[in-house]
Amino acid sequence: MDIIAQLSTALADRVAATAPIAVALRLGDRPRAGILWREDLIVTSDQVIGDRDSVIVAHAGGEIAAELVGRDPATNVALFRTATPLRVQLPALAPTPPVGALTILLGADEAGAPTARLAMVHAIGPEWHSMAGGRIEALIRLDSRLGADEGGPVLDHAGNLIGMATAGPRRRVLVIPAATIARVVDAIREHGHMPRGWLGVGLQPVPVPEDLRQTAGQARGAMVLSLVAGAPAAQAGIMAGDILLTVDDFAFGQNRRLSSILRPERIGQPVAVRLLRAGEQKTVSVTIDARPHR
Repeated sequence: MDIIAQLSTALADRVAATAPIAVALRLGDRPRAGILWREDLIVTSDQVIGDRDSVIVAHAGGEIAAELVGRDPATNVALFRTATPLRVQLPALAPTPPVGALTILLGADEAGAPTARLAMVHAIGPEWHSMAGGRIEALIRLDSRLGADEGGPVLDHAGNLIGMATAGPRRRVLVIPAATIARVVDAIREHGHMPRGWLGVGLQPVPVPEDLRQTAGQARGAMVLSLVAGAPAAQAGIMAGDILLTVDDFAFGQNRRLSSILRPERIGQPVAVRLLRAGEQKTVSVTIDARPHR
């Protein structure tokens, strides 16, 4: 048997062995994929479910109802619970694959029968934050396209779970790593959402006045336009009109986002906020609180 035939047979065997973890969620005119994360929990792409709080799941030729447990748009993870358990075991979690590695994108058709797509890892990178402030453990971009298999599992050559396929900015295919999903799922199960920190301020980027730039040590800041009554910033004495310069090691005007400081694990912890008020530099301690859930 030549190498192409061997590869084809190996891929088909891998799909057959792991396909049961992929389900189809019936959403409108076509299904979307999901991952059977635990026997009664299904993970899918938050951006494809709209405002639905229940779905019909097609799996292995059968149908079952599932209710929304919660969602985290910032990491694009939505979690559903099935009415009865589905007895399938999740594969081992894979490490971040190298550039050039082959991956398998699993999905399911309307009847729950498996679909598959082969993709190469186009680029990888370190931990990053989404536009909505969600922390993603690694950047993994695939040289592929997505359709109904968005929200489905992405496997490595050994059948281990890399993560969930999703469409990123400019429709680039990204993988939400399994480590990110595991962290977010635990929080959603406990809270119904992913808690995140906040300061309770409305900010507007502004230049630091030229005569204060040397003192401030930077050219850009963020002016406080509004404060939420009783929120951390107001309690700490921050005032409208203050120009915030830094929050701990975060400086306004950087490429980083403030959300990189307001991670869930920082809730309840103090941060040092350096600011300008009436031409004077001050440092205020603010204790991060959990953002109210809407």
